Order: sequence, then C-alpha cells, then structure tokens
Amino acid sequence: MDTFVTFTMLGLVLGSVYAIAASGLVLTYNTSGIFNFAHGAQAMLGAFLYWQLTIGWGVPAPLALLIVIAVVGPLMGLGLYFLIMRGLRDTAEVTKIVVTVSIMLGMLFLSQWFWHPEEPRTLHMFFGDGAKVRFFGATLHVHEIICLVVAVVIAVGLRLLFTRTRMGATMRGVVDDPDLLRLSGHNPERIAGFSWALSSMLAVVAGILVTPISGGTLEANLLTLLVIDAFAAAMFGRLRSIPRTFAGAIGLGLAGTYLLGYAPTTWTWTSNLRVSLPMIALFVVLIVLPQDRLRGAAVRTRERYHVPSVRKAAGWAVALVVIVYLIRLLMVESAVTTLTIGVCFAIVALSLTVLTGYAGEMNLAPLSFGAIATIVVFHFGITGSGLAQRLTIVGVLLGVIVAGLVGGLVALPALRLRGLYLALATMAFGVFLSNMVLRDTTEHELFGVRFSIFTGGTLVIPPLKVGPLDLANPTTFLMTATVVFAVIGVGLVALRNSGYGRRLTAMKDSPAASAMLGQNLVTLKLSVFVLSAGIAGLGGILMSSAMGSVSGETFTIVISLTLLMLTVVAGIGYVSGAFFGGVMAGVGFSVIMVSFNNLAKAQPDLEGLYLLLGNIAAVSPALIGVGVGRNPSGSVHQVVEGYRKLAGAKPVLVGGAAVVAAAYALALAGVLDNWWFASISIVTVFALPVIGEMVMPTAVLGAEEAARRRPLDPERIGVDEPYTDAVLARVDRELGLPPAVPRPVLRTPADPAPRGRHAQSDAAAPAGPESEKELTVNAVP
Repeated sequence: MDTFVTFTMLGLVLGSVYAIAASGLVLTYNTSGIFNFAHGAQAMLGAFLYWQLTIGWGVPAPLALLIVIAVVGPLMGLGLYFLIMRGLRDTAEVTKIVVTVSIMLGMLFLSQWFWHPEEPRTLHMFFGDGAKVRFFGATLHVHEIICLVVAVVIAVGLRLLFTRTRMGATMRGVVDDPDLLRLSGHNPERIAGFSWALSSMLAVVAGILVTPISGGTLEANLLTLLVIDAFAAAMFGRLRSIPRTFAGAIGLGLAGTYLLGYAPTTWTWTSNLRVSLPMIALFVVLIVLPQDRLRGAAVRTRERYHVPSVRKAAGWAVALVVIVYLIRLLMVESAVTTLTIGVCFAIVALSLTVLTGYAGEMNLAPLSFGAIATIVVFHFGITGSGLAQRLTIVGVLLGVIVAGLVGGLVALPALRLRGLYLALATMAFGVFLSNMVLRDTTEHELFGVRFSIFTGGTLVIPPLKVGPLDLANPTTFLMTATVVFAVIGVGLVALRNSGYGRRLTAMKDSPAASAMLGQNLVTLKLSVFVLSAGIAGLGGILMSSAMGSVSGETFTIVISLTLLMLTVVAGIGYVSGAFFGGVMAGVGFSVIMVSFNNLAKAQPDLEGLYLLLGNIAAVSPALIGVGVGRNPSGSVHQVVEGYRKLAGAKPVLVGGAAVVAAAYALALAGVLDNWWFASISIVTVFALPVIGEMVMPTAVLGAEEAARRRPLDPERIGVDEPYTDAVLARVDRELGLPPAVPRPVLRTPADPAPRGRHAQSDAAAPAGPESEKELTVNAVP
C-alpha cells in the first residue's frame, strides 16, 4: 500500500508540472492561433536564469523567483508576441510552426552560449532536499507539495479567468474574430500580448519546478524535451479546455510512475517506454479525438512558388553537377566527405519538398525514416568483412522500401489529421523512435533468433558498391550523391507538372474542394507519405554511409526540426530550396563554427572576437528561421524573383559571372583562399540583383518604377522631368509642405487644354455656353 501511495503521489506531482506547462500552451493557442513549440525552451531558459541568480550570483531565492517569474517570464512572452508572432497572420501552418521551432532552437543555442553544456549545474528543491513530510505512508518533499498547490491554484485561477471575467471572454474572442472584438472597443493585440506574457510566466514556473523533480541536473536539450511532454496534455484538452488539459496531465503523470513501479522486471525496455509514454499518449490522443471538419474555401496565404518546366529543371540539374565538381577541385580530401554529408541531408530535405511544399502535409521527423532505412541496411544490406565491407544495392532498395512502408503505416492512422495535428503526430513518432528504438541496444530473442535493433549504440555503415561503382572513393561518393539529388529533383519537378502533382496542389489549397471534385484524399495522402518516406530513407542511408558510423543522436528530433526550418527558410516549394537548406543543416553552420573556433586557437589575441563570431554563427540559423514570417516563400524565391528582373540586363549577369569565374581561377591557382572564393561568390550571387537595379534601373525595374525611385532633382522639373501630379506631390513632401487643398482656378474657354494637376478636374468640369470666364474647382490630391 505504501508503494502504491508513493507512486501515486509522485505521479500527481509530475502531472501537476505537466499541467502548468500545458496550460500555457492552451493560452497562447487560444489567443493567437499559434502552437508554441518554443514553450519548453522558455521553461529551460527560466530554470537556467534562476540557477544563475541563486547559485551563480548568490541572490536570495525569493527575490530570484520574483525576478524570473514576475519580470523575465512576462517580458519574454511580450517580446515574442509583439516582435515576431503577430507578424505571422496569413501565413501557412508550416510557416507558423517553423518560426516557433526556430525560436526553440535559438533559445537552445543561446543557453549553450551563456552556460557551457560541459559544466555541471544542479538545481535543488525548495527548502532543501531534506525537507520532507509523511503522507499516508509515503514520503513527500516540501518542493513536491508546493508543485501540487501551485498547480491547483493555477487551474482554479485560469478556470475563473476564462469563465468569470471580461478579460477571459475577450481572450477567447481574439482568434475567433479580432475585427469584431476591435469594433466592441477592445485591443486584440494587447489582449494577445497579455496571454503570451502569462503563458511565458507559466512556462518559467514549470521549468523551475520540474528540474529538481527530474534529478536536478540542468541540461538544455533534456529540459526542453521534458516540457514538450506536456504537448500530450494540451492536446487532450484540444487546446481549448483547461480542466481537460489538467486531467490529461495528471493521467499522464500517474501512468508514467505506475509503469515505472509495476512493470515486470523482465522488461529490459521499461525505462525507454517510460520516457516514450508521453509521445505515445500524444499520438493516441491525436488519433482518437474528433477533428475539425474540412474547410470549404481555399486559404489564401502569402506563400508563392514558381514551378519550373522539366527542361529547365534538367538544365539546372546538369549545372549543379558541374558546379559541385568544380568546387571539388578546390577542396581538400577531408572537406569532400563533409560536403557529401551535406548533399545527403539535401536528399532527405527533398522528402519535405514533395510532402509539404507540394502536398501541404506535415512531417516534423524526416530523419526518423532515414534511421529506419539505416537500421535495415545494417542488418540486411552489408556484404564482406572488415575493411572490405560494402553496402549492396539490394540492401539499399530494401531499406528504402521499408522506410516507405513505415511512412505509410504512420500516415494510415494519421490520414484524418491535418495541419498542426498532423505535425504533432509525426513529431510524436520521431521522439518515440529516438527514445524507444534507437536506445534499444540490448539483445532480444524472437522465435529462437537473437538480435538487437541498435547494436552497441553505434551502427557502422560501409560505402555502397554497385559493379565498378565503389563509393569508398570520397570524390566518387560526392558526385554520386549529387547526381542522385539531381535525378530525384528533376523527377519531383516532373511529378509537380503532372496530373498527380496538380491533384496534390489542389489538396493543399482546399481539401474540401478537392474531395468534391472526386479526388480520393486518402489515396493521395497515403501515396505522398510513402514517396516522401522512401526519399528520406534513401537520403538517410547515404548520409549514414558518408559518416561511416551513426548513433541515436544522429537522428534526434532536434536535427529533424533544424532541417525542416532551414528548408522552409530556403524555400520548401523549390528543389533548390531543399539543396541549400539540406547543405546548411548538414554541414554549413557547423563548418562555420569550427572555423571560428580554430581561428580562436590559432590567434589567441583575437580569441574573444572569434568565439563571439562562432556563437553568433550558432544562433544565426534560428535568427534566419524567425525571419521566415516576413518572407514565407523562402530566400530562393526572393533570389529567383531578383534574377527574373535581370533578364533585360545581360551586361550585369555577364559581369557577375566574370567576377565568380575570376575568383575561381585565382582560388584554383592558389592565389585566393577557398574561404575568400566562397565569400566573393556568395556576395556576388546575392548582391547582383541590387547592383542591377543601381546600374541599369530602367532595364531591371521598368521605366515607370525607375522614374519613381529616381532621386528628385528640382532643377529638372518642367524641363526633363514631366510636370505631373506625382512630381508635385514629391516636391511637397521634400519641402515638408502640407498636402495641397482644393482651390479655385480661373480660365477661359480659349485657354489650352489643362495639363498636370488641373487636368482631371478641368476635364470633368461641365461645358457651358458662356463665353465669359468660368469658374472651375480643381480638386488637388
């Protein structure tokens, strides 16, 4: 009985912390329509800051709590909403998800910047670990009792806020109809900002309370993912009901502790199942709970993509292979493998292009399917022994097929999910795979056969050999991976231009309309999930082979989210966006950070500067991801639009090509360092549209737009500059004059036809028989 009471109380305590965190998620979603994936990272930052104040700087605990909970927490929420979140209106669901994921990653990198992860930090319970009381035979810490009391107070307070106060009613109306709320005299922005401040405060409270219960060790990734477990409780309340959210959180906490206390001792995977239980519950809740109905109208968002023809895509594919080979000539042997890993990441990113960019379906765990394919080829696709081990093409095909089938199995129960629900379902699958499968290093026996899934915690994946093609050579591997990416990319463009691709786009724009036209949405979703998972599986196999050996950390959900974020930033609707996003996720920023760290060691006098630049480079992917709300179509779209305008400015294009070619020749001759060549090339590519507007504005912008942007020269007005209403308005603005007011103008019928600012009003004046001077009124804008 004492054991039962003990595990029950521990489950209630853990569930209460989940409830506090989940209630913050419900608040933000109900007032802004945004599911905050950064909620756990906010809790993590609050816990680290509390440790810094109390342990690092010796601030008394009550004062530290007041500063972190009442000041820093609300300010963090207000800053997130007013600086970022309110600019996400009229964006697709994937953009909203990516922005909050970017904030989560940015907070993770920021914590590692200020609090080095290799230094141990421990957060103790309130009143010390020795402060305990006895309750029905169970021993409870005072800290745990405080958790229960705080959770009850928050539950009752939020219930009263939503049901008994005017503020609660207006908070519910912010998402439903902000315009109507504004007409009734309320400020929706202020109400949403208050909700985000309150939600951030609850996240900080949860982070401070849960850390001592979970062991006390402060580790950024672990604490962030621990609070993510509250997602299941929030979804149990369908992101609307606070009571159901708290009930789900308590049930989740009790289930975890009961499993830990009463599972058979022969279960070697009990601890992994205990960690995975919240994600299993999240997936089950998403499948079981009723979903919203299909919307009848297409949702117009700010994302715009231009799909090239197959012929253009094939031309760019050939150009990509040539460019990669030319870059290979500049690289040392060790850097070739690094670039190969980046190209393999780009192949995985192609799975997101077809699934999210074309079909509008979500997958937050693309690397999980790469992990499945890697496990399959490790067990069934290797031949030879020692250094002569090679992957077989049959094993690779088997891995791709299994990954596709698993993708179909995951999608099968999730076919009724859309948008955020589908994103959370795939995230639950990815976290479950990492916690349950990739951590399973023990040996099992099934039908007399002994095996282990992730043998020894590390899988050694040799290179592929197909006839004379042996990928043991780094250059051969790089070029083969590039050709594979190019072929798949051209195939996806051809698919997008086919009838099947148009059906996918129709489903993305309006599922209800697509269904009414006779499309089978179940078949479409299932087929595109299988295709996407197969592509991710192939990329995962090649990536694992390029690395040589992989562990469970290679396929974590954080890396999958980073890949998704950078692919969306580059342009998830473009094959080229998948390439740039995949390369940057795989190796780009890590190479930059390593370079700055090496420079810091080589030049001790400038060590501080280089370390600062390295930390900025670590945070920069998240900063770029936050900016996707301003450019939801991606940077590739922006570059493409810029180069479209340069079609009439051939000298600018030729000049840019000449600059890049000259820099390449100098780098090949050893005159320029490779980093200088890369910097010059990148700056030239991105600056060329701007240079074109400056050098040849008429050819790039058109005559009218160029005239509008041309600086005003007063001496040219009426001579070379047409004397128009727009010019007069610009003159008034330059001189700081108020807008012109209507004034009478006298003229006779013999006067010439009016021009300029009087033309419209005089032309509209009624013609009269009078031969005397007539009075007309000129309406000056």
